[in-house]
Amino acid sequence: MIKRTFQLIVNYFEHIDKLFFLLTLTASVYGCILIASMQRDGGVNFLKTQITAVCIGFGVSVLLSRADYRSIARLWLLIAGFALLLTFSVFFVGIQVSGTDDVGWIRLPGGMTFQPSEITKVCFIMTFSKHLAYLDETGRLKSFIGVMTLLLHGMIPAALIHIQGDDGAALVFVLMFIIMSFAAGVQLRYFIFLGVIITAALPLLWFRVLNIDQKSRLTALFSSDDSMFMTYGWQQYQGRISISSGGMFGRGLFHGTRVERNAVPYQENDFIFTVAGEELGFIGCIAIVLILAFVLLRVLIIAGRTKDLLGRSICIGFFALTASQVMLNLGMVLGLLPVIGVTLPFFSSGGTSAACICLCTGLVQSVYATQNGTVMHRRSVSQGRLLRVRTSGAHR
Repeated sequence: MIKRTFQLIVNYFEHIDKLFFLLTLTASVYGCILIASMQRDGGVNFLKTQITAVCIGFGVSVLLSRADYRSIARLWLLIAGFALLLTFSVFFVGIQVSGTDDVGWIRLPGGMTFQPSEITKVCFIMTFSKHLAYLDETGRLKSFIGVMTLLLHGMIPAALIHIQGDDGAALVFVLMFIIMSFAAGVQLRYFIFLGVIITAALPLLWFRVLNIDQKSRLTALFSSDDSMFMTYGWQQYQGRISISSGGMFGRGLFHGTRVERNAVPYQENDFIFTVAGEELGFIGCIAIVLILAFVLLRVLIIAGRTKDLLGRSICIGFFALTASQVMLNLGMVLGLLPVIGVTLPFFSSGGTSAACICLCTGLVQSVYATQNGTVMHRRSVSQGRLLRVRTSGAHR
């Protein structure tokens, strides 16, 4: 039994991109260490939830990596229906959890909660990749009608999640749509046209779409008003103090005094970077940035070696999801962007987000394995065995 298990593990690692796996595993472990260091008050067990989510995410990713991504993409209609069902369910049973200002959560039996928008991001990568590949195969990827169908595809989840109040997730969907479409070969003039429309609509967005809280978070970046500073700008101010207090090498894991007294509100989620800043210093922060940069670089290399648009778009979808969240999260923490509730992939506490980002790595590994022939090889071996059985039966 032990020998067979060991052989299965060895066989699995022969078929995947080992460097990509190592990088994503390192990021997840690093994140768990930061959460463990933050969680010293004996309160809510964020670490247990995080470890469970990471294990589930990587477990499902193993199953996905052993499948042919093209077979998964053929189920696009079921995937799209599942994503829409989850998204619409929030309007009927959605709740607001502590530390958020949206109703984008669903409570499960036993008191656990999950965030459907995170699962929808994974579904969007698959359905939008299939959409891009279909338009390319039919010669309509660069046509006006084809691009409009892509725009509609991207607007549906972004609009529904905006209505729920989660503008951070909605913005991530917009960035995923732009990056995936551009990488697939949609012509630049469409993006310029879209940019002009967005620019012209900014006054309308400011006066008719954004609420008072959203406006205040944006103006807090430039305001010197004390009341604004003590409310909407407080979390970012405390975060910058925590990062700067760590110096070059930090105070050491489990020794950050500001981390211990929770000086930065909700530091386990969007502001986990501040824990690294105080306890591991500049070196710890740079380590996070480098790990994530190498993850993104590696997935771009896999995408560049992928021969078909479907597989390449899946890889770019993971890149777009991760890169946009990293950019938005670090922008928030450093006070360059308003606080909009975007987690840092692999690092922030959050069961649904942690599981889904790990699950996405399985899709990338599926592309890698299929392109390198390992998935096709297993299929051909199975077909060969079936053929031999039929042949022997005919001889009888």
